[in-house]
Amino acid sequence: MNHTYKVLKSDIELFAAALSQVRVYVVQPLGEDFINIVDYGGAVEKITPESIKINESYFFRNQFEFRVDMKGPTKL
Repeated sequence: MNHTYKVLKSDIELFAAALSQVRVYVVQPLGEDFINIVDYGGAVEKITPESIKINESYFFRNQFEFRVDMKGPTKL
């Protein structure tokens, strides 16, 4: 299946997103075909082994997906 987004999973992908200041949005998977968009995103401000800070909010890495839009001009 072709997606218009990339899920950032590794530290390298998250650091690349932080350095390039791309908009990262936060998604909570609810099931196989359902998601809840928790935050429409912004630049990654801080990365720890447990969490990611975006838009002054912390999100646990094991509870959320961090995605970048692949349709726009900025791609990772």
